[in-house]
Amino acid sequence: MTGTRKTVAALFLLPALVLLGALVVYPIGYSVVRSFYDRSGDGFAGFDNYRALFTDDGIRTALKNNVIWVVFAPTVATALGLIFAVLTERVRWGTAFKLVVFMPMAISMLAAGIIFRLVYDQDPDKGVANAVWVGVHDTFAQSSAFPNAHPGRESPLVAQGGGFVTKAPVRTGEAVTLPLVGVAPDQMPDGAAPAAVPKAEPGKITGTTWQDFTRGKGVGTLGAPDPSEQGYSGMRIEAVKDGRVVASAKAAADGTFTLPAAADGAVLRLPASNFQAPYNGLDWLGPSLVTPAIIGSYVWMWAGFAMVLIAAGLAGVPRELLEAARVDGANEWQVFRRVTVPLLAPVLAVVAVTLMINVLKVFDLVFIIAPGSSQDDANVLALELYRKGFSEDQPGVASAIAVFLLLLVIPVMWFNVRRLRREVRR
Repeated sequence: MTGTRKTVAALFLLPALVLLGALVVYPIGYSVVRSFYDRSGDGFAGFDNYRALFTDDGIRTALKNNVIWVVFAPTVATALGLIFAVLTERVRWGTAFKLVVFMPMAISMLAAGIIFRLVYDQDPDKGVANAVWVGVHDTFAQSSAFPNAHPGRESPLVAQGGGFVTKAPVRTGEAVTLPLVGVAPDQMPDGAAPAAVPKAEPGKITGTTWQDFTRGKGVGTLGAPDPSEQGYSGMRIEAVKDGRVVASAKAAADGTFTLPAAADGAVLRLPASNFQAPYNGLDWLGPSLVTPAIIGSYVWMWAGFAMVLIAAGLAGVPRELLEAARVDGANEWQVFRRVTVPLLAPVLAVVAVTLMINVLKVFDLVFIIAPGSSQDDANVLALELYRKGFSEDQPGVASAIAVFLLLLVIPVMWFNVRRLRREVRR
């Protein structure tokens, strides 16, 4: 077409072809050949390495997780990108919002993995995810202040059903002491006051529940409140008779409580709700949640990519069609579902397919975020390839995984290229 001689054109293309052959064609060819040999590379193994893809437990788990990744990660990222692209068209600060959403794309996978390893930390004081989760949980269900409290020596209490009960029934006009130990001084409720000695009252049952432990070298009286000991403020006390609760009370700041005459002859119970351990959030990186958690970090990175491409496609949508739909009586949801989304279908397909190709090769996030205890549960094919090739010294199986990954990617790439060519022809 340009009149250039074929030999000259070939000379100009030769450096690129050499690089392409050295960096792409040769590694692919060598991987295919190596996948048919054993661990040493000297003995021909036939299809044994490929058979391992469907018999090895680690590879099967990786394959299952890859299916989960391919189904959910591109779908969620594309859906969020579509929502962001459509909504940012209607606000003044849309450009600033797009910049913030797209910013994670500037972060490497390694850095993102380190960030989300901290975000998903189990300790709510370190992990943002659990800090938010615990905050929401404690808003509706306050945890106990006495998770480690238990009876001390010569205590009138015995353990029962996660709580504690008195060894003998109580009578009206009697003052009861319910001493406990085991709560660190800095864990006592903020409103706790020095424990008070209970005073007997006719027709009622009175008592005190407190921390029966004197700090320092002070000598305290066992089983009786001392000036330096604090009451268990907010402790719930129940009177149980014939298996049912007949009365209940909550301890005051100094640990004192009063029960009515209906509690006569009942045993006093400190229910298990007093001793529930503080809610510590979800085990985001445990075996059951590690894959969804890592997919969440991937979506955080790639939703901005999807948003930018979809926003570019949205800019080319004829506004006349949208206005015509509104004039015909369609509401905004109908315009979005029946006009905007169908017109954006080619762009959405390109974004989704591109993310599928990317997801099939995901490695960094899984390797960095998943701790050693749950890395087997979060395993994906690219990570299993690395482990077989370097940690377990099985280069033949690793090569078979690489070839299998290539076979999985080729149809998706072919679909993407075909769609792009069709768009160019239009």
